[in-house]
Parts: sequence; structure tokens; C-alpha cells
Amino acid sequence: MIKKKLAKKQRQNRPIPYWIRMRTDNTIRYNAKRRHWRRTKLGF
Repeated sequence: MIKKKLAKKQRQNRPIPYWIRMRTDNTIRYNAKRRHWRRTKLGF
């Protein structure tokens, strides 16, 4: 199950898509939940 969790965290750890930033009423500029593999560990 660890491999499955790692895969999920890998999917979450990416920048937001370009087209989302282009939407008209959008205020999101970057992914606030980005995780750096050396700075923050996952905790399992």
C-alpha cells in the first residue's frame, strides 16, 4: 500500500495546469501544497 500512497503523493505534487490560471475569475497563482522531497517528508 505504500507504493499506492507514494503514487498519489506524486500526482498531488505538481504545479497547477496552465489553463486554470487563464480562467477569468481565477485567483490561484500556484499550488500552495507543493512538497519538496528533501525539505518535507511524508510521514510514513
